[in-house]
Amino acid sequence: MRAGGLILLVALAAAGPGADDAKTVPRTGGARIAVEPSSFDFGKALPNKTLQKEFSIRNFGDADLTIDSVTTSCGCTVAEGYGKVVKPGASTHLQVSLQTRTSTGKIQKSVLIKTNDRTRALYELKLEATVTPDTK
Repeated sequence: MRAGGLILLVALAAAGPGADDAKTVPRTGGARIAVEPSSFDFGKALPNKTLQKEFSIRNFGDADLTIDSVTTSCGCTVAEGYGKVVKPGASTHLQVSLQTRTSTGKIQKSVLIKTNDRTRALYELKLEATVTPDTK
């Protein structure tokens, strides 16, 4: 009998004033980043060339996506041309340039996008290319 009374008391407390607040106050998912394409392979390229690719950064969340910074893994990679704030459902473009320089072989570089996305605050965009010598 005491256990039944305790269960009833807990149930009444849960149904008391303010119990519906969690249902009536919308919970925000916040800003959410998506990058298209999520990575890119330039394929074969010659030395001393500048390779370019435009990426789309989209906010599929329900709050403004703030791009705090965009950095690259080396001086041979440049990322520019993006908006600092992306509204929900909107997108901005990121122009990335990769210089192949004089070395040959496979190269892998990264672009790091730091945002206010709580689930993915640091997004790594991976780039690849295979630099082959010019065989005239």
